[in-house]
Amino acid sequence: MKLTILGGGGFRVPLVYRALLADRGEGRVTRVVLHDVDAARLAAIDRVLAEQAAGVPGAPAVTVTADLDEALRGADFVFSAIRVGGLAGRAADERVALAEGVLGQETVGAGGIAYGLRTVPVAVHVARRVAAVAPDAWVINFTNPAGLVTEAMSRVLGDRVIGICDSPVGLARRVARVLGVDPADAWPDYVGLNHLGWLRGLRVGGRDVLPGLLADPELLGSFEEGRLFGADWLRSLGAVPNEYLHYYYFGRETVQAYREAAGADGTRGAYLLRQQAGFYEDAARPGVKALDAWLRTLAEREATYMAANRAASGDTGGRAEEDLEPGGYEQVALALMRAVARGERTTLVLNVRNGSALPGLDADAVVEVPCVVDANGARPVAVDPLPYHAVGLVTAVKAVEREVLEAAATGSREAAVKAFALHPLVDSVTVARRLLEAYRREHPGLAYLA
Repeated sequence: MKLTILGGGGFRVPLVYRALLADRGEGRVTRVVLHDVDAARLAAIDRVLAEQAAGVPGAPAVTVTADLDEALRGADFVFSAIRVGGLAGRAADERVALAEGVLGQETVGAGGIAYGLRTVPVAVHVARRVAAVAPDAWVINFTNPAGLVTEAMSRVLGDRVIGICDSPVGLARRVARVLGVDPADAWPDYVGLNHLGWLRGLRVGGRDVLPGLLADPELLGSFEEGRLFGADWLRSLGAVPNEYLHYYYFGRETVQAYREAAGADGTRGAYLLRQQAGFYEDAARPGVKALDAWLRTLAEREATYMAANRAASGDTGGRAEEDLEPGGYEQVALALMRAVARGERTTLVLNVRNGSALPGLDADAVVEVPCVVDANGARPVAVDPLPYHAVGLVTAVKAVEREVLEAAATGSREAAVKAFALHPLVDSVTVARRLLEAYRREHPGLAYLA
């Protein structure tokens, strides 16, 4: 079976390959093609994968190419993890937003809109090439903003594109662990959009064990989201939000923490830009073990994840060791591929077209909900309606996504301004207009917005 990875020079590609190396089942991936537009990054990751495969019998063969059609041809699965504009683009997205006093983040708020505006046209082009060159392939999308990009690609590929994210599985796993439950035995009642969802229940043998967690202040303070949001707020919500909802519930504090971090050491994007530049330089040097360099850089990256948010919530203790363990999006991707390729029925929280699963959104809206997955793909499970406070956020952000899609499809500056202005974390139409003009100056790829 052939897997094509778009964005094959990306830093997290070795996580995917590590998961493939551990898969010894029938019908496993035997060929991996890495595609990227950056030859130096592609060469560095190819070197890491070669060191990972050393001494592993039957390791999937790896080839690299800069030709998109060549990469896609004959693929059974296409894993899309591209970053249009690179980390320099992310750093610019964050810097511009913070200069206007609003959140700068790669998937949320003004930064997420800017990222979406320059990514959607590229993602749609990729979807069209998949349809033309590899029409039988399944596309697994991890390109951010994941829900928005998946919806854009679904307009070309229908249900053959499925979005994945490691946040819901990580949240459910942490809650299960705190409650002494095997995550494999638990059904997560998780619902929302990508990076905008809530764990409303965790069912084991038909019984919801989440109320026991919400009633215990000590347990609530023993895991990452509990420390991030605070026990009182979680009890008030009656649910555990995805970590990215911290940007909405504690927006003022987070913007201030991001501004302080930017003043001291740059934004998160700027930090990752410097850190990964160092890794790619090291990996290109003769005599350097690229895998060791990658592992060191990965550990630093994971330890500093959402550091500004933790600082804003008063949590200065750093991430717990168990929260740094592997098994995130690469394991979700592997489980998804196994279910589709082998017909091994499973349940995963995924980004798919809604159908009638979540009341209040139309059938084509991509949502993040539990799905039953088998050889026919992923089908969303019907979920209970969201409470009004959550409906407000979900529908507002979905309206923003639709304006981004309109702007990307038509080049409408008006739609782009509307996307910024309608977002709950942008508080002024005037600011929205300034944001768009600032982003157009920063990103040549946004010149299409006339």
